[in-house]
Amino acid sequence: MPSAARARVRSLLRLACLAGLAGMAGMASAGCGYALAGRGSFLPDYVRVIGIPTFANRTTVFNVETALTEKVRSEFIGRGRYTVVPNAGAVDATLIGEVTSITITPASFSADQLASRYVITMSASIRLQDNHANRTLWENPSLVFRQEYEATSGTSALDASAFFGQDANALERLTSDFARTIVSAILEAF
Repeated sequence: MPSAARARVRSLLRLACLAGLAGMAGMASAGCGYALAGRGSFLPDYVRVIGIPTFANRTTVFNVETALTEKVRSEFIGRGRYTVVPNAGAVDATLIGEVTSITITPASFSADQLASRYVITMSASIRLQDNHANRTLWENPSLVFRQEYEATSGTSALDASAFFGQDANALERLTSDFARTIVSAILEAF
């Protein structure tokens, strides 16, 4: 066989091999749990009304439970499939949450040895209870969420309540990201 023909056969074999590998990768990823955010749900079909009472707050950060609960409610409502009410009575499922701790740790420092970035860590216990079957649909008793934030001027305390008192935007971003994470984990069964 001439060398040009051999090169062509090798090229075709390589293409066939790559196509086979791509097909196998596609089949492998089809069952790995990935889904488009906001599309579908792994909750039972009869779950239409979700009660989300105000989360418990075991921290010294004032009102974090209210902000977090409102963000979680808004995130569920934004998904469009569920009616969300602020109580646990006469609902298909109840989301029970408790903020267990919030800590702030410096992540980087300026040339003057002042903290320029902080890592905020929020821990919570979250459970979605099926009120019809009296069983837990989703639970994470030790959900941990970390986020880095730039220090704002005058923010140097490591006390979470003092930090959030000075930087309301950090609390807004933290609760938004946390709510999005919780709702995605529940609906997409991660």
